[in-house]
Amino acid sequence: SLGRAIDYEQARQVALVEAGERVVQETRHWNEDEGRTSSMRSKEEANDYRYFPEPDLVPLEPDDSFIAAATADLARMPAERRARLVDAVHGPDGALGASALDQVTTVVDLGLDDLVVAVLERGANPRIALARAANEAAQSPEEARRLDADAFCRLVELEAGGSLSSTQAKSVLAEMLAAGGEPDGIARRLGYEALGDAALEGAIDAVVAAHPDAWERYVAGEDKVAQLLTGQVMKATQGRANGKAVAAALAARRG
Repeated sequence: SLGRAIDYEQARQVALVEAGERVVQETRHWNEDEGRTSSMRSKEEANDYRYFPEPDLVPLEPDDSFIAAATADLARMPAERRARLVDAVHGPDGALGASALDQVTTVVDLGLDDLVVAVLERGANPRIALARAANEAAQSPEEARRLDADAFCRLVELEAGGSLSSTQAKSVLAEMLAAGGEPDGIARRLGYEALGDAALEGAIDAVVAAHPDAWERYVAGEDKVAQLLTGQVMKATQGRANGKAVAAALAARRG
């Protein structure tokens, strides 16, 4: 409306001047429906439109140091915070997909961006840190804002390194949000200690023996059967195995 009113007044006043008429100083009303302005009230003297200092306000002339200090105290605007998080996740020259950008928006809206930036500065996996903050931590934002950055970073490290599966990491994070604590201790208490290579190979041996037809199809090149075999290994290990490690072990065994 403001832009349309300005355009209308510009054309109206130009037309008046070109016609040799005088532009009256007045307050005009914009009619949105009709797309035109109309006179509301006029002043007897143009001086009535003057602006003058408020006599009850003391003049203030802030120096450069005052302005710099005030500027430093200003909170970052959401757009700046989103840009900072994008840079931290993918670098200034990187591009994030739509899903990751949605996660960035969620994290900033909930005030969790300082936490994510802090763990990324500690070297945490960007994709996992962003996903856990935007999904699981976002379910309890107040508790998430109180999370210790070192503890959250350690959780991300455990998942990224394969010591915890994504499902296990989510459960550990839920405990951290509810009652605090260190992720390693919570993982041990929940029985999420990573399987050793020997235990994993033993579980795969048992699954292959129990599902010979599925194994033969997988060896023959039917890759989708890997999902069935991986699921059976996860079931046999009560979720302690890492899904990616299982898939890699199956592929290595097939050759």
